Amino acid sequence: MSDKKNMHVIGFFEGLPIEDSHSFIDEKEGIPDLEPRDLLIKVKAVSVNPVDIKLRQDTLKRNALRVLGFDAVGEVVAIGEEVEKFELGDRVFYAGTTTRAGSNQEYQAVDERIVALAPKTLSDEEAAALPLTSLTAYELLFEKFGLIPEENANQGKSILVINGAGGVGSILNQLAHWAGLTIYATSSPENFEWLKKIGVDYPLDYHKDLRSSFRELGVLDVNHIAVLFDITRYLDQIRYLVKPFGHVGTIVGIHEPVDLSEWKNLSVSFDWEYVFAKTDHDYAIETQGQALGVIAELANKGKLTTTLSKVYSDGINAANLKRATKDVESGHMLGKVVISGPFNGND
Repeated sequence: MSDKKNMHVIGFFEGLPIEDSHSFIDEKEGIPDLEPRDLLIKVKAVSVNPVDIKLRQDTLKRNALRVLGFDAVGEVVAIGEEVEKFELGDRVFYAGTTTRAGSNQEYQAVDERIVALAPKTLSDEEAAALPLTSLTAYELLFEKFGLIPEENANQGKSILVINGAGGVGSILNQLAHWAGLTIYATSSPENFEWLKKIGVDYPLDYHKDLRSSFRELGVLDVNHIAVLFDITRYLDQIRYLVKPFGHVGTIVGIHEPVDLSEWKNLSVSFDWEYVFAKTDHDYAIETQGQALGVIAELANKGKLTTTLSKVYSDGINAANLKRATKDVESGHMLGKVVISGPFNGND
């Protein structure tokens, strides 16, 4: 392990535009101390998510360096005194938490309960693209919607996925296909082939009115609707597309009231999914490590495809983190952007 004074970290003191020279900076800090259930992980690959961008942009000027990063693959190099599931040398992956410093650091302390062994069949970069989006999709489908997380266990049920080719949608569709649902998913027509590849039965052009698209298919409604976008833009279209006793869920915050009264007499449930709610409130956090174990198993069996689309492989440093963040901020990336290699800022 590196000397305690020589751990590389990448952070910032203020949420500046990505072009600013101080939007990310390379620094050195002490290696974190471990809590009893912690793993110390030498980080090998990280990915950039929209939540990184939002949290950076919302950060006011501060005295302490803020270190983000919510997807990582790495090697366990030390363990807390109460660790039960992992050993030195294990290759793991995880999404982390907003309550501690993130994965944009050379060594990261992470509670073992939110960690799983990384998929053996995937490279570090391929595996680093999975945790956050996979957990979000898994929790929405199998915890909020109450579907059964077993192969073909939900045949006869259907789901509409809005923004089906996005990061979460691309995983959610694969999980729904594995679980046996009939899938309708929206995207741009140029992404229809991708949707079909990941198990979507009926790709729908997001430019078109959803009710009209369903009428053309001769379908009246679905059991579940996953809105992976601002639901206020779709509420009028989906209001009558959900079956009685069905579920509607979203992962995106809203800025105006939503009228759900139309669903009251249908006993339709509305679900919010926020992947960090468990770690923010210390609620059943072990279920995230368990879910990632299922994700790894599906990847190892070839039933789940990584959504990696671009890699900066010559080192984890401020310059590459800026490049990757700029890619994600552009809004034009289909798939995840990952940075890998040694931490080499200021070397």
